[in-house]
Amino acid sequence: MTTSVRPSRRTLLRAAAAGVTALAAGCSGGTRSVQVVVVWSTSELDRFRQVVAGYPAPVQVVSAGNDIDAFLRARHLAGTSPDVAILPRPGLVTEYAQRGWLSPVRPSAEYAVPDELSKLLTTEGQRYGVWVKAAHKSLVWHLPSMLPNPPTSWDELVERTRELGALARRNDGPAPLALGAADGWVLTDWFENVLADVAPEGYTTLARPDADWQGKPVRDALDRLAGLWSVDGAFLGGGRRALLTQYEESVIQVVHARRAVMLVGADFTADVVGPFQRGPEAPATFRFPGAQPGGGPLIVGGDAAVAFADARGGVELVEWLTKADSFRPWLRAGGYLSPNTNVSINSYTDSVGQRLAEEMRAPGTLRFDLSDQLPGAFTGSDGVGIWRIMQGFFADVTDGVRAGEAIRRATGQLAAAARSASGGR
Repeated sequence: MTTSVRPSRRTLLRAAAAGVTALAAGCSGGTRSVQVVVVWSTSELDRFRQVVAGYPAPVQVVSAGNDIDAFLRARHLAGTSPDVAILPRPGLVTEYAQRGWLSPVRPSAEYAVPDELSKLLTTEGQRYGVWVKAAHKSLVWHLPSMLPNPPTSWDELVERTRELGALARRNDGPAPLALGAADGWVLTDWFENVLADVAPEGYTTLARPDADWQGKPVRDALDRLAGLWSVDGAFLGGGRRALLTQYEESVIQVVHARRAVMLVGADFTADVVGPFQRGPEAPATFRFPGAQPGGGPLIVGGDAAVAFADARGGVELVEWLTKADSFRPWLRAGGYLSPNTNVSINSYTDSVGQRLAEEMRAPGTLRFDLSDQLPGAFTGSDGVGIWRIMQGFFADVTDGVRAGEAIRRATGQLAAAARSASGGR
């Protein structure tokens, strides 16, 4: 049994307003619109609205922002659930299906995703969600003029960080790394990339209810992170400043201010790069380094579409979203990575998008974002769960706490959070 999040008064009011809007749209005569609640905002929201403009029936898109779970719970309590939702975590799909909130869905014949993704949206033999957007989370961004020879292994990354950190301490150059640690998911992305490299099997088992968060795989991953994060001068402004830095600001520190050399960030970092890039030089990317040259396993995230029970038109819209051409407007605009392997590589308008799509299809290396698979509050959000625990660990190792003590403290907290999220088992 998972831990639920009680909707705030503000969330209840927003959900109620959206529900009234939905009822008004349904009673206004003519073809009934299909309502979709999404996590996206700003440019992503605009792009998705361009996508559903091609659907044969009217589609109303409502953004719930990062609190979509609380938003949808409030809508359910009010009896105004939307027809469709785009959910950022497979754990929510499973939970909603078990509560009886969702209808089974069927993808179109044009839909194909890697097995590692497909099984995450299946409950008791029924499919309750389809992947509509993927995120490549194993990238390091940099400006080629500032890093002409990127590191190809973890040891090279550590050595380069030490070299650049020493120069930065003498005011002879930018800091090695920018880090938006105020957003806890940035730190879990680091952790997941390292964990999948040092203990691939351990990575898989940690998504289970009986996972051992104090075991060797977690300790080894945290030890590797501590070795890099504790390098003197590694982060712009130091660890405490990094904990106050939002993700978007960390991107600006690399591509505009040029006060840091490298940034670990998913493919959607490009949406931030665009408005802030200074001059003609575009940032480049390389794979997050693993123990061996060439990069480690590929960590991906994703957004899944679900249809709510008894929602007229919801299942049909979900099926339409899985057609190979449905997201073509977003593909043309850029900033979109399809989980559908039947989407042609040539559909991507830039070489970076084509390369990322090809990497998504490489067999045997793909792992889904671990924190997005965890139950209840353990999955993480601002100030709670694995996000908060990783922020505490980062604060310890950048503030001089010995690695062994920092690891002992973090693994104890992770184990306690896992037990709480699983009902105390």
